[in-house]
Amino acid sequence: MEDDPALRTATDLLASHPWHTTPLGAPGTWDPALRAAIDLIMGSPVAMSLAYGDAYTLVYNDAFAAILGRKHPSSFARPAAEVFQEVWATPGVGDVIDRVYRTGEPFREAETAVALIRTPAGEPEQAVFTRGCSVIRDSQGRTLGVLTVATETTEATSRLQSLGELTGALAGAVTLDDVARVALRYGLSAFDVDHMTFGVDDASAWRVVRRVRGELLDEADERLPPLWRRLPLDSPSPLAKAAGSGTAEFTEDGAPLREVAADRHDQRQRAMAAIPLSTHSLRGALTFGRRHAHLWQPAERAQLTAAADLIGQAAERARRFETQHGTAQLLQRSMLPEHLPNLDRFRVAARYDPGIDGSAAGGDFYDAFVLPGGRLAIVLGDVAGHDMHAAALMGQVRAALRALALANPDPVVVLDGLDKLVGMLGTGTRSHELFVTVAYGLLDQRDGGLTIASAGHPAPLIRHANAEGQLATVGYLDVPTGTPLGLGGAHRAMTTALSPGDTILLFSDGVIERRRRELDDGLAALAKSVAEAVSGDPRNLCALATSAVAGATEDDVAVLAVEYASTPSRSATMNVPPEPTMPGRVRQWMKVQLSAWDVPEAVIGAAVLCTSELTTNALLHAGTAARVHIDLTPERLLVSVQDSGTRGTVTRAHTDTLSSRGRGLGLIEELSDAWGTDPTVRGSTVWFEILLSEDRENT
Repeated sequence: MEDDPALRTATDLLASHPWHTTPLGAPGTWDPALRAAIDLIMGSPVAMSLAYGDAYTLVYNDAFAAILGRKHPSSFARPAAEVFQEVWATPGVGDVIDRVYRTGEPFREAETAVALIRTPAGEPEQAVFTRGCSVIRDSQGRTLGVLTVATETTEATSRLQSLGELTGALAGAVTLDDVARVALRYGLSAFDVDHMTFGVDDASAWRVVRRVRGELLDEADERLPPLWRRLPLDSPSPLAKAAGSGTAEFTEDGAPLREVAADRHDQRQRAMAAIPLSTHSLRGALTFGRRHAHLWQPAERAQLTAAADLIGQAAERARRFETQHGTAQLLQRSMLPEHLPNLDRFRVAARYDPGIDGSAAGGDFYDAFVLPGGRLAIVLGDVAGHDMHAAALMGQVRAALRALALANPDPVVVLDGLDKLVGMLGTGTRSHELFVTVAYGLLDQRDGGLTIASAGHPAPLIRHANAEGQLATVGYLDVPTGTPLGLGGAHRAMTTALSPGDTILLFSDGVIERRRRELDDGLAALAKSVAEAVSGDPRNLCALATSAVAGATEDDVAVLAVEYASTPSRSATMNVPPEPTMPGRVRQWMKVQLSAWDVPEAVIGAAVLCTSELTTNALLHAGTAARVHIDLTPERLLVSVQDSGTRGTVTRAHTDTLSSRGRGLGLIEELSDAWGTDPTVRGSTVWFEILLSEDRENT
C-alpha cells in the first residue's frame, strides 16, 4: 500500500517525476527563479499551483491536491486544460489563466464558484474559492507560467447563505419555543457542531434548552414544547457567563462543561463557543460545542455572532408576543368552560385555537352543560372580531345563553332571546357592526334525540358509526340556517337522532375558511378528514378538525364534538403531584386498573409505556401537579395527561429524560393509533388513543 500512487504526496511526485519528458526539462536545468517559485509552492500550507509554459503544465502542493480530490495524483505535471476539462471553457477559469499569462497583469477574485468532481462517486460538487493569479518570470524577465493561490471558502459561503435561511425561519417563529427550535436546528446543521444550547433570562435564573447531534428527535417531538431547564444566574457554565457578561467566550481544547455537566453528552465536549444574545430587553446566549479540539477562526466567529444577533432579535420579539399573547389567551380561555360534562352515554370534547395573530382575544366559544331533566345542551358560537370588545361580547352571549336555557331550553326560544340581547347591546354601544352566529342544540341521553337550531352558523357534521374495517360515513345536518343574532330574524329548529356510535361535530368558520379558496373545498376537506379518522372519539375528531383544511387561518378556531356511545365507558383518574417517584407510581396504577378491566396485555404494555412518557413530560414542562385520566370503551382506550402549567413556566430538567425524550415520543407515535395535544384553560393536555381490535388482542 505504501507504493500506491494515490497515497503519494506532491513533494514525492516532484522528486520522482521524469521532468526531462515535460516542457520544464530536467530539474538541473531549471532557472533559479523557477526553482525558487516551486520551492515556495511546495513549502506553503496554502493551496498553490504553477501552470508552466504554453501548455500550462501543472505543478502543485499538497493543499492544492486536497482541492483536486480524486483527480490527484494523475493531474500532477499534466496540462491544466486536461485536468479541468469539464470547466476550462467556463468564463473565469481557462480564460483568466490565458489573460494573465499573455498580459502579465495579476488577477484577483474574492469569490468564484466552480463545479469540481472530487469524490470517488464522480458527483459534481459546487465549490467556492478566493483566488489570485500572477505571472512567474525567469532571471531574464521572461514569463514562465501563472502562479495561482486559492483558498476554498465553500463552507464559509454556505454558512453565510444559511444566514438568509435562518432569517426566513425566524420570521415565522412566534414564541420562545419556536425560536429555540429554529436556533437549535440551524446551529447543529449550519456549523456542524455536536452540542448546542439556547438560553434566555427568566427573573432569577436562566432558561436553557439543549440539542445534541444524534438525538432521536422527529416531527413528534416538535409537537410538544421544548424541555427547558433552569440554571442559576451565577452558574459557572459558559452559557451563563456569556449571557451575564455580554462577552463571547471560546474554548479550543479542554472541558468547558466539567463543572456543570448533566450527562455524558456534556462531558464529551472539548471545544465550545459561547455567544451572548444582547438586546434591549432580553439577555441570553448560545453555545456551540464540539467533541474534538477546534480552532475557532475569525470568519467562523463572525458568522456565529451574526447568527446570535438574528436569534436574539427574534427571541426579543417572541417574548413581547408571549406577554401580550398570554394575557389575551388567559382572558379568552377563562371565558370557556374549564371542565366539560362527563356522562355515561355522551362523551364530550372541545378545542379552541387562536388564529395567526394570537396576541388578541377572539370571539369564538363553545359550551356544553347538563340541564335539569338530564338533557345535554351543546353550543358553539362566533362573535366577529379579535379584540377585547369581541371577547367581552362573547362572554355576555355565553352567560346569557345559559340563563335562557335554564328558563326554557327550547333552541328557538333561546336563540330568539339572544337575538334581542345582541340587538340591545348594539344599540347601547351605537355599533351596527355586531355579527354573532350560534349553533345550539339539545341531546337526549335516553335515545340520542337531537333538537338543534342555528343563527347563521355553519351546519354541524355527523360521523356515523362504521363497521369494522370500513370507512365511516359523514354528512352535514340540514339545519335551517337562520339569521345571525341581533338582526331580528326568525329561527327554526330541526330534530333528528344520533345512533349509538355516532359523533356530532360543531365548529366555527375558522375551521373551513381559507383565503382564495372556495368554502365548499373547506367543507369537503373537513368531511374527508373526519370520515378517515380511526375512531369517532370526540377528542381525536377535534384535533383532526382543526388541521383538516390546508393553509393557515387568520381566524380563531373552535370545535365541539359529542359521541353517543354504544355502551357506557369505564374511567378512572389519578392526580399526580410533582414528585420524582410519580411516573413509577402511575405505571403501577395503570397496570392494576387496566388488568382489572381485562384489557389485553399487549395494550396494557403499550399504554403504560406511553403514559409514563407523557406523565414525565408533563411534570418536566409544567413543574406542577398533573392529572392522568383513562377512559375505556369496547372499541378503544383513551388516556390523557393534563398539566396545570402556563406558557412561560420553566422546566426542571432530568438528564435521563432529556436524553431519551425523542425516543419516548417516537414510541408514542408507533404504539398508539392517534395522539395529540389540547390547550386548556390553564396548562395543556396530551392524549393518545389505542384501538382494541381483535388483531391487537391476539398479539
